[in-house]
Amino acid sequence: MAVVHKSEIKLTVSMDENRVPEELTWDATDGGIENEAAKAFVLSVWDKRSGDTLTIDLWTKDMLLDDMKRFFHQTFVSMADSFERATDETSMAADMRDFAHHFADKMNLIKPNE
Repeated sequence: MAVVHKSEIKLTVSMDENRVPEELTWDATDGGIENEAAKAFVLSVWDKRSGDTLTIDLWTKDMLLDDMKRFFHQTFVSMADSFERATDETSMAADMRDFAHHFADKMNLIKPNE
């Protein structure tokens, strides 16, 4: 099958003199996003050749701790949703969501019994 369209997503990291991220921005031309600010990102890429996942996890030095906790919680939920769509493994996706709920509870992101 021939490639009929290419899309580009660009991440830009601006760092201080110690190479600590100060600003993160991203562009996604197909999504109409240009120079959008972010405080954190997690990028995972599957390397078929090595059979490993390569990751880049970055956050700005002014990312608030409570925001980081919410970021991870929402990332766990998103991973469960993606896993279910990709594999149709509904039971395991539900287990992953249970963990995300447990994480949110332990991090005081939700009220008891929510």
